[in-house]
Amino acid sequence: MSFDKLSPTTTGSATKVREDMSEKDKDKSWATAEDVARLAGVSRSAVSRAFTPGASVSSKTRERIMKAAEELGYQVDYNARNMIQGRSSFVGVVTSGLDNPFRVKLLAPIAHYLGEHGFLPILMNADDSDQIAHSLQILLSYRIAGVIMTSGAPPLALAREYLNRRVPVAMVNRAAELDGADVVNSDNEGGGRFAAQRLVDSGAKRFAFVGPHLSNFSGKSRCDAFVSALKALPGKRGETEICNTPNDSYESGQQAANQLLNRARGVPDGVFCATDMIALGFMDAARHRFGRRVPEDLRVVGFDDIPHAALDSYRLTTVAQNVQELARQTVQVLVERMADFHMPARMRAVPVALIERDSAGVLSG
Repeated sequence: MSFDKLSPTTTGSATKVREDMSEKDKDKSWATAEDVARLAGVSRSAVSRAFTPGASVSSKTRERIMKAAEELGYQVDYNARNMIQGRSSFVGVVTSGLDNPFRVKLLAPIAHYLGEHGFLPILMNADDSDQIAHSLQILLSYRIAGVIMTSGAPPLALAREYLNRRVPVAMVNRAAELDGADVVNSDNEGGGRFAAQRLVDSGAKRFAFVGPHLSNFSGKSRCDAFVSALKALPGKRGETEICNTPNDSYESGQQAANQLLNRARGVPDGVFCATDMIALGFMDAARHRFGRRVPEDLRVVGFDDIPHAALDSYRLTTVAQNVQELARQTVQVLVERMADFHMPARMRAVPVALIERDSAGVLSG
């Protein structure tokens, strides 16, 4: 008899199954796979396959199992499944700056694509330096199948501990500095070139870059590309002023505006900000503290395309990161490394796009 074939003699009502559950174990509060199998009239293994992505089970049997599971309030016991299968269903997602709209925007598609492969994310906040080492040890206690680390996440020394334990690691928007770890980045260089060309085309003459370019991989990549593109474009222009910020926050943008605009001469009129949050802070300070009009006096381009960028208060021209593709490719390389831990490390670049709004002004000529 096929494992998927229904067995009417073993089926019963949800009420009867619950009564049997109660008699069998007075203290049990969770329905088991066996309970679902009994109600659906199928084998225990059919229930397991129905809840395993990609496993073979007929649509009719799956529908019957899912209906029984819903009636009983059944939930998959992933800890038990991990022990039986000898592998974990959990993937650690380590990030920092959960107040940063872009990083929050990235988490949803990461969770979605992990789910498509049958994995569950465990989120770890890397902002607390006193707790991060302990948090990473907790992840190991779950026998995680892999780890995804986003920009701003913990030092590479901690990530190496995972690789030493043969736990696959994939990183998003980080430097390729860890042997054996795959990296998926947005095309920062292309974004820097987009920003340079757009500001030049708008008629800007004096340029500045604002961002954490000294300590941040993405910031440095965007800065270097912006400066190089300006030098390569036709026309004579002075040196690009670089304003290094402590992080990529709104407050950092305000502080940068105080530094660059609080003078009588040499004020930039074309500014590329490493992130949208920096750009929003810079624009607000420029307008409200120094009376600069955007874009008439000051043209600004950001990077990320967070929801705030489209608000009428800003209408920020920005370089958009494709979070769906970043997440999809990151999960994909992680799953591939799970299958072949010793393959050569890979680095992928996800294309970006310039989103035209108002803050960069109109094209000259």
